[in-house]
Amino acid sequence: MDDVTWGALAVVLTVVGGLYTWFAYRRRGLPAALKGAGLTLLPLAAYLTKTLRMLTRIGDAVADWATSLVFSPLVWVGIGVAGLAVVLFGAGRALEARAGGGRPRRATTDPEAPTLPPSGAPARGKPAIDDDMAEIEALLRKRGIS
Repeated sequence: MDDVTWGALAVVLTVVGGLYTWFAYRRRGLPAALKGAGLTLLPLAAYLTKTLRMLTRIGDAVADWATSLVFSPLVWVGIGVAGLAVVLFGAGRALEARAGGGRPRRATTDPEAPTLPPSGAPARGKPAIDDDMAEIEALLRKRGIS
């Protein structure tokens, strides 16, 4: 489409919107007319900023992509590879969750920081100070924190 066609389309849409705005004002009052006027100016703004042309180019590009998707075996192979990648990633996450672990814990560089034994069990042998502290320590041990 050339520039004159875009301009004619914008003018027609603006005039139609102007008629709608007039009838909205007559029937529903000023608030409806103001909203209609705002909508009426959008096609003109889209033409002046060349957004109207851009939107049709995007539509054409999506249509071209969709037709090449349907008729190209190479594209279908790519979709199959993407699907396989998603399945493999999901399987890895499922196995990781089943094993009960996430990322392995890093050793801390602080020599005074408490560390877990290699088995992952919490360290034992610490006497509880009182009943409240015993409950807190039990909760921490349950979550694997010592």
